[in-house]
Amino acid sequence: MFGPKSAARWFGAVSHAVLPVMAVVAAIVAIWYGGSVMMNRAWTLDQIERRGLEMTTVEIVTDTMNQERPVLPTPHQVFAELWDTTVGEPIMRERRGELQGNPRNLLFHAYHTLWPTILGFAIGSFLGILLAVGIVHSRAMDMSVMPWAIASQTIPILAVAPIIVVVVSNLPALNNAVDQGWISDDTKLLVPKALISSYLSFFPVVVGMVAGLRSPNASDLDLMRTYSASRGQTFWKLRLPASVPFLFTSFKVSIAAALVGTIVAELPTGARFGLGARLLTGSYYGQTIQIWSALFMAAICAAALVILLGALERVVLKRMGVRT
Repeated sequence: MFGPKSAARWFGAVSHAVLPVMAVVAAIVAIWYGGSVMMNRAWTLDQIERRGLEMTTVEIVTDTMNQERPVLPTPHQVFAELWDTTVGEPIMRERRGELQGNPRNLLFHAYHTLWPTILGFAIGSFLGILLAVGIVHSRAMDMSVMPWAIASQTIPILAVAPIIVVVVSNLPALNNAVDQGWISDDTKLLVPKALISSYLSFFPVVVGMVAGLRSPNASDLDLMRTYSASRGQTFWKLRLPASVPFLFTSFKVSIAAALVGTIVAELPTGARFGLGARLLTGSYYGQTIQIWSALFMAAICAAALVILLGALERVVLKRMGVRT
């Protein structure tokens, strides 16, 4: 039965897990508020001097925390903006007699960022797995391709993104599809965003998959040779199962990198929708609260994607009989 002792143990376990996290969050929020007061103070003092006002310290601090366009928004301003642009705005609205997405809703922008992110992640992961298999089974690929894969990650994505956007946007096939009305201009922008996302996401998969495929020790490989197993049988029955934990770890890094790639890709594409477009609009008009809310939404999306992969990992490893 669930008696007083069990309740006390449960409460103690929850407190032990939650209190350290809450203490860290409280410290971050306190530092954030302090930074907001210090960085927004100059504007408040300047306005006091210009208007010849007299304000107490409490009034000055209160004003620094509630400015319309602060240098550093306070936590309550950011969370209020998140609430207003998610719960406070409908995702869909009627326009010109048609039901369309509402650009004022942050979830609408998150959708336009998540779709190319997932597509780019799928492409990058597929290519990364294929490349890893080739590297493990071919010494020539290991010596020639792997250094190029590493070198590709030294190129700044901000330099690559505009090039990919210009090249892909001018492909005759895509332009013809737009002219024929088969796809819209927004759908056309999906291609370069997915490619840039896959560019950032494939490398973690390559590294993790190579490490996983090479994780079986020499005795396991010798045992497979004793059974006269072919290279294909060794791959499917030994190397691939051993690589699954490594693969999911690299997936979690890869999906976050894919999201960053999509947001970066939205900046030079001139996209109207997406978290990157939201960031760009906020920077144009000095809406720092909008910028921070978009950043938080991006972090929430990344966390949600990683949590989903973690749940999938637990299911797969449990089916494989691996304890987590």
